[in-house]
Amino acid sequence: MGNPSMERLDAVPGIQAFESRVKGTGYEMTDASLDTMQVNVGRLCNLSCKHCHVEAGPGRREIMSSSVMEDILTVCREQQVGTIDITGGAPEMNPHFRWFVQACREICDHVIVRTNMVILTKLGYEDLPEFYADHKVNLVCSLPYYRPAETDRVRGSGTFQTSIQVLRRLNGVGYGSNPELVLDLVYNPAGAFFPPAQAGMEQEYKTKLQADFDIVFNRLFTITNNPVGRFGAFLERSGNLRGYMEKLCRYFNPATLPSMMCRFQLSVGYDGSVYDCDFNQAAGLPAAGGARISDWVGKPYRPRKICFGQHCYACTAGAGSSCGGATA
Repeated sequence: MGNPSMERLDAVPGIQAFESRVKGTGYEMTDASLDTMQVNVGRLCNLSCKHCHVEAGPGRREIMSSSVMEDILTVCREQQVGTIDITGGAPEMNPHFRWFVQACREICDHVIVRTNMVILTKLGYEDLPEFYADHKVNLVCSLPYYRPAETDRVRGSGTFQTSIQVLRRLNGVGYGSNPELVLDLVYNPAGAFFPPAQAGMEQEYKTKLQADFDIVFNRLFTITNNPVGRFGAFLERSGNLRGYMEKLCRYFNPATLPSMMCRFQLSVGYDGSVYDCDFNQAAGLPAAGGARISDWVGKPYRPRKICFGQHCYACTAGAGSSCGGATA
């Protein structure tokens, strides 16, 4: 059986193949060195957000084992990666999570954890703000909007107020004010439209969150919703898939190509499978050069041809989009 995300995108008529837009630009290949290792430690999550491209939720049981984590750590050490980016699901729900974060910090100065924040109020997770601060983890926190109605519509009733509670707690341990404790937020559109300009939206978030809740943070990342996973299924159900894809294609921006995140990273799934990015992982498009992270252990890193699909238009439309926000 094929991947539903890829099947629905390939079936949209009139959309030029993304790979043909990149051909001959020099950006079909990855960079010569590996900068970022992104690790999806599992699909289990306490939330079921409407835009989630990996379709995480409370009913998912895919969890990364410690043996896969050991292989990841070995490759990171061998390749001297600059960043280890830990995501999920709610990554905190992996039983090996704390050990893995500590091990990552021993070999890498920049460790990111992507958190939905709500998990930090649940039994057994309440001490994680201090844990994060102790290990100087860069937190990237999902907050779909700075008002409750929009956030709760995407993530569930009451999630906005809980997120505000957690942000205050993180500020209390130094996040957002201590230069070593970086607190970044993520904005995702609530529907089939592009995010606003990142710089303007960041200032808007900072002004509103400080005025209304006395909350400070470092950066805001605006991310274009990718038409795979749960959001892709929503587009199809609502009759918006073709229009959204046409818009992504129409606003393709060649200036975003040099900064595509797939050029500088590996993305590892819960089972050790390897992809060019987290969106390719959701779309089921494996990376060239080794099917599993264990295949990369003890081997020199070489540039590889990137595996592209129609969903890649989401990363290259307008100002561009990546896990680190706008790219152009």
